[in-house]
Amino acid sequence: MASPQALSETDRRLVALWAADCAERVLPLFEAEAPDDGRARDGIDRARAFGRGELATAEEIRQRFVAGRAAQSAKSPAAAASARSAGQASGVAHMGAHALGAAAYAAMAAALAATDPEAARRDEVRWQLDHMTAGVRHALSRLPLLGENSSGPLGQGLLASGMLARTIREIQAELAAPASG
Repeated sequence: MASPQALSETDRRLVALWAADCAERVLPLFEAEAPDDGRARDGIDRARAFGRGELATAEEIRQRFVAGRAAQSAKSPAAAASARSAGQASGVAHMGAHALGAAAYAAMAAALAATDPEAARRDEVRWQLDHMTAGVRHALSRLPLLGENSSGPLGQGLLASGMLARTIREIQAELAAPASG
């Protein structure tokens, strides 16, 4: 039985585009420190191509760790978080829940690079929520809440603590809230 964190291929393709957008917003933090390391940008480009249906799921599953390894080239925590955001975006082909990881790492990168970290994190989360299509909102709202299911990135791993967890919980709370309007 597939993990409830996987989502259907159609939903993964949809949320991959949003995850790529989240990661790309903070990519300059990484590229400023590692201009010769193209792995993070390639991961974002591959997530977009997967989202458009141009790349096969199986090949993207094999490639999913490459972009995240770019964090080893980073000098600052903000740049490392930026590379991890790209890595999470490229992992969406494997499991849709990685889209929330991409968003959380992007918010963390923005926070770590700012003079007012919490304001920067909140601003990034607001941008992420404002840039979700109805389809992305629907797909992500079907994921289990952080910590409720151990068969994927929303289990007890790195995303389940600190700023990453706080960010994912905020996004999931917003997704669960009735639509205003």
